[in-house]
Parts: sequence; C-alpha cells; structure tokens
Amino acid sequence: MPNTRSAMKRMRQAERKQQRNQRFRSAARTYIKKTRRLIAEGKLEEAQEVAQKAVSTMDRAASKGILHRNNVARRKSRLMRQLNQALGQNSGE
Repeated sequence: MPNTRSAMKRMRQAERKQQRNQRFRSAARTYIKKTRRLIAEGKLEEAQEVAQKAVSTMDRAASKGILHRNNVARRKSRLMRQLNQALGQNSGE
C-alpha cells in the first residue's frame, strides 16, 4: 500500500487509466481476431470491413499513447498483408 497521500492519488489515477486503456486494447485485439477468422473462412468482404475497424481502433490507441506507434504499424502491416494475400489468391481462381 502507498504511504503518502500523493502516492494514493497516483494509484487511483493509474487504475482509472488502466481501465480506460484496456477498452482500446481489447477492442483492437477483438477486431484483429475477427478479421483473421473471416479470412480463414473465406469471407473476404466482411474481413475487409472488420479490418478497417481494427485499423481505426489501433490508430486511435496509438494517438492516445495506449499502444506504441511502431507496434500499431507492425500489427496493421501484418493484418493487411494477410488480407491482401487472401484477396490475391481468391482473384486468381
């Protein structure tokens, strides 16, 4: 437990920030998982829509400092690469 009043306040602030940040992290992870699942199932148009939401959520988290911008760039790159590869395979058939 914190000993000083300022340390107690810092603990309360950290807890509030942690809960607020968790919403963004969780939403981003959920959209990424949904996109990957849709790609695996071959539902590429739906996957594109969900990927757009994933990218938007990750960008918002990066702008607020919740996720590091390079981390977000890497995740977006990997997700879009998977989607584009699936789209490329689908158009070739």
